[in-house]
Amino acid sequence: MTSMALIPARLAANRLPGKPLADICGRPMIVHVAERTAAAGLGRVVVATDDDDIRTAVESAGFEAVMTAVDHPSGSDRIFEALERLDPKRKVEIVVNVQGDLPTLDPAIVRSAVDLLDDGDVAIGTLGARITDAAEMDNPNVVKIVGSPMSDTRLRALYFTRATAPWGEGPRYHHIGLYAYRREALARFVGMPPSPLEERERLEQLRALEAGMRIDAAIVDDMPLGVDTPADLAEARRRMADAGRG
Repeated sequence: MTSMALIPARLAANRLPGKPLADICGRPMIVHVAERTAAAGLGRVVVATDDDDIRTAVESAGFEAVMTAVDHPSGSDRIFEALERLDPKRKVEIVVNVQGDLPTLDPAIVRSAVDLLDDGDVAIGTLGARITDAAEMDNPNVVKIVGSPMSDTRLRALYFTRATAPWGEGPRYHHIGLYAYRREALARFVGMPPSPLEERERLEQLRALEAGMRIDAAIVDDMPLGVDTPADLAEARRRMADAGRG
């Protein structure tokens, strides 16, 4: 199936303003994300943005960018506009939404999400990692996947929550916000209004579950660092400098 990776990026972040352009080892964070996404080998990689400075940074690094509207309520809406503009003949069958704040992303796990769509019943593929830090269990900023195990490395998602779940003994899984959509699933998703549980938990993927769309999650060993705060940015700089990835 033909795929395209789209990276939504905007400057208006509350906790870390301007973060797509934050310098990490001499290059903007969004460029690191584009490089790692391209290394997954999924085809065309495009940054979807509403900011000229982001577009310039991306294009100066040799990657493609497309300008989108400034008023999108979510990254999913932004990538859908980009997809329709970039592929009007609808040749792309799988759309990968890679968050622009994952500069330590392992390219191999991007493909893990896409591979879930080999099952024709799966509308959306995503990722999770086992929680090993006890402090994350009760942290509402850590989104958990509640799901039925399909294998040791795959869950069928039943719910996503900021609460500590599921109850009882056993593993809990940290959701990684990367999605592989069937094109028709993305179109359906952005065409629906926000759902009650989505609004309550502030998690847009619940809209898909409430509509009966199947989401599977590949369980991976590598938990990419999401950069949301100045402390996260400092940690990303440290990790990438230690790895010689500047």
